[in-house]
Amino acid sequence: MSRIPENLRYSDTHEWVEDLGNGRFRIGITDHAQELLGDVVYVEGPEPGRIVVAGEPCGVLESVKAASDLFSPLSGQVIEQNAEVAGNPQWLNEDPYGKGWIFVVETGAEAWNRLLDSAAYLALAGQ
Repeated sequence: MSRIPENLRYSDTHEWVEDLGNGRFRIGITDHAQELLGDVVYVEGPEPGRIVVAGEPCGVLESVKAASDLFSPLSGQVIEQNAEVAGNPQWLNEDPYGKGWIFVVETGAEAWNRLLDSAAYLALAGQ
């Protein structure tokens, strides 16, 4: 069974979002997503300065099973990318809610309210 922390919000494309305050949100893939992917071998997130749109692809994840698009759960400007995760893609499997974060977006705080809470994501993930 996947871990689904209650303090985060989630997208229906299996990304998690952490509210860092001041309109900044850290994003990664859920434990459930990394289980479905298998061993992640490559991560390409959006570069700082890029404008991302909620629900649209913004990067690529490759595992030993397949390549998958990374979707942005929020619209806004990327202000930070986890450069270390590119050299350590296994972090998405080992610590998806910690070292395995992928990027930070700056956007309006109201975007947080449109995301799924942990109970809704639990139901979506079928757990």
